[in-house]
Amino acid sequence: MTTKPIIGINADYRAARKDAPAFSYLCEGYYECIMEAGGIPVVLPPLREEEDLSHVLDSVDGFLMIGGQDLDPRRDGFMLHPTVRAMEEKRELFDRRIMRLITDKRIPVFGIGVGMQLLNVSQGGNLFLHIPEDLPNAIPHKDLHDAGHRHGLDVTPDSLMDRVYGDGEIRVNSMHHMAVDEVAPGFVVTARCPDGVVEAIESEIEGWFALGTQFHPEADSSSALDVRIFEEFIEGITSPKTEMQFAAA
Repeated sequence: MTTKPIIGINADYRAARKDAPAFSYLCEGYYECIMEAGGIPVVLPPLREEEDLSHVLDSVDGFLMIGGQDLDPRRDGFMLHPTVRAMEEKRELFDRRIMRLITDKRIPVFGIGVGMQLLNVSQGGNLFLHIPEDLPNAIPHKDLHDAGHRHGLDVTPDSLMDRVYGDGEIRVNSMHHMAVDEVAPGFVVTARCPDGVVEAIESEIEGWFALGTQFHPEADSSSALDVRIFEEFIEGITSPKTEMQFAAA
């Protein structure tokens, strides 16, 4: 690939209210990190027609699934927990549709926060709905009074996460109450909080470059090392090895 890769990004969505129209929006950290890593970000609104969405996906080299509010667990066969703050239905339906197409087309994908959670459940994994109840011995993963709340990170050797962080003490931001429980077939955990909560997953599926982080490397509370995950994502898309895998898939 001789030109910069085009990276699609989904957008967040807020329905119309009495004092404001409906609108799509995106925190700038997502597209800024893609540009800094050498990609060209293209933001997608919630397209209505699947044929249109499929056509757009045929034009991108990779896709970034952003964070946001919670997935509705009832769509995956679980009961609704009172702590769930579900994202707007219009966004969730779009995100699930686009993830299915990304899977079918084996498009390289990087999921962040709820984007990683959707990647996991879309491939057959499931989620803890509320860490304080499901994992009572876990450390706090969200602090309502501290947007920059951080915790340690244990990474798996010889993984993408290991290439990013290497040796030394690692601390990442943390702003979630749901988390990956059972990891989807074909994926492995490549980083955990010291309490065992899953913080990163990577695909072992031949011909499909896919990864996710529960923490937010695009946020203001991220570190310079965190941002290197975007560089690894872009490099994974543009490397000759990856290109040959996609050609053979």
